[in-house]
Amino acid sequence: MKKLTALLLALVMVFALAACGEEPAAESTAPGAEESAAPAESEAPAESEEPAANPYEGMSLEEIIPDLDFAIDGMLTVGTSPDFAPYEFYAIIDGEPQLAGFDMSLAQYIADALGVELNVVPMDFNGIIGELMTGNIDLGIAGFSPDPTREDSADFSDTYYLGGQSFVIRAADAEKYTSYEDFDGLSVGAQLGSIQYDLAMENTPNANIMGLTKVTDIIAELVSGHLEGAFIETAVAESYVKQYPELMIAWDVEYDAEGSCVAVQDGDAAWLAAVNIIINECVDSGTMDEFIAEANTLAEGEQAEWTAEGGLAG
Repeated sequence: MKKLTALLLALVMVFALAACGEEPAAESTAPGAEESAAPAESEAPAESEEPAANPYEGMSLEEIIPDLDFAIDGMLTVGTSPDFAPYEFYAIIDGEPQLAGFDMSLAQYIADALGVELNVVPMDFNGIIGELMTGNIDLGIAGFSPDPTREDSADFSDTYYLGGQSFVIRAADAEKYTSYEDFDGLSVGAQLGSIQYDLAMENTPNANIMGLTKVTDIIAELVSGHLEGAFIETAVAESYVKQYPELMIAWDVEYDAEGSCVAVQDGDAAWLAAVNIIINECVDSGTMDEFIAEANTLAEGEQAEWTAEGGLAG
């Protein structure tokens, strides 16, 4: 009986030891489970990685053109805001107002490269991205900067012009205004929907910021004294200061995304690739420099003011 009891106890101990021996095996499988889970963990950051390369990268313009979806069949439709000399404006040429500016020359260059006619649709600047999103226009060419806040609404081409930002005041106030703090509680202007409006909010948060649809309106309000200062793109500011000697550029505005790009409908890889090819050809050949020089000369002459209603005033 004792032998039987001892035998039974021995068997119990064997099973107990065997059971205990399974625990290390279970523990040893844990790292294996973690290893098998590792790929899943490594996949998560993939969402924040750089976007996939443009599938049209490396293709020729001739290969891309068949995949371009034109807003109007056989015609390049471009949205612009022609109150932004020397980018886009109405110049009086031979007594008649004509759409001019280096943006418009670039638009014609793109149309010629694509082998289609150019159709320019004037509109308020803050409406261009919306028209692009709905597919009513093919491109937005209006001195756009690649503002990160617009990236969910449009894609932007390579830079074709490096510009800057300026703060403009009346020349008579040169000693009166020497810093942004001087404009606390005063009226400061900027174009609605523009980089300049964002800069106004950032640099003069305590000013009474007035957003206007056209730069010509901003200039008029500055001259009349209804605005004390304004944020305006440098090339445009220089153009208007020449026309209105009572105005002056007070100082440069710090901005880390200077440069002008063409706006393309968000996610349209074909249009983005095609526009980049054409822009780089235009810049590398020196043709863009010629467009800029011509536009600056025209901007020094007589201009006609464009209104949202489509009318022109000399």
